Amino acid sequence: MQPTGTFISDGLELAYFEQQPKGSSETARNETIILVHGFASNSHMNWVTPGWFKYLSEAGYHVVSFDNRGHGLSEKPHDEEKYGAHLMAGDVNALCQHLNLSSIHLMGYSMGARISAFVTMDYQHLLKSVIFAGMGFHMVRGMGNPEPIARALEADTAEEVTNPAARNFRDFAEVTKSDLKALAACIRSTRKPVTKEALANIKVPSLVAVGTTDVIAGSGEKLVELIPGAKHLPIPDRDHMRAVGDKAYKEGVLEFLADL
Repeated sequence: MQPTGTFISDGLELAYFEQQPKGSSETARNETIILVHGFASNSHMNWVTPGWFKYLSEAGYHVVSFDNRGHGLSEKPHDEEKYGAHLMAGDVNALCQHLNLSSIHLMGYSMGARISAFVTMDYQHLLKSVIFAGMGFHMVRGMGNPEPIARALEADTAEEVTNPAARNFRDFAEVTKSDLKALAACIRSTRKPVTKEALANIKVPSLVAVGTTDVIAGSGEKLVELIPGAKHLPIPDRDHMRAVGDKAYKEGVLEFLADL
């Protein structure tokens, strides 16, 4: 899938992808869902290949995604000051302005879920609903020290990386043909916490979707407890990597959206 075009946010040029609802005008919901991918991934890896664009457009939604700064086909600064959750949440707002969107559903996976949480802090007026996927209670507790991953990304070769978790990130970044220095800057950037108070202020319908064997995300149930009225979607027998395209995940999201 080729990018639809680019937009400018915070002086950076970011690529976006767009698909209109399929079928007749009667089946189109005239609603937009923006998808925000995870760290070291991109729109194609996170949303196109697993079938999300096809699935949601066939259900009548206008589907939009973009490559986060430092990722995919978007601009990739090596300066840590060009990253951080509030800045990356601002990219969602800039995309909405570019496409003249004033009301959207928002779904983020992993890092994209964290970015989506900051969108609820800064731009909640844009949201009809929000879906936090691949991220549970670790959104609040944090993911630990990012330095081993940053050093793994900066290593001359993957074979030099002895930390197994960091090696997984390095291997995935090479699969996605990422700019390793940009990713290192991204993961080292200011990591403001998502506070319990911020989650308590979410006033739009919310869904938390986490694989039942996902040790990276943390507990989906515990995150749901912090968000007023949130619903929990466990993705059976899926870990962090294998949950992305899961049938139960897709069906649960569509059911959540249909009930709004």
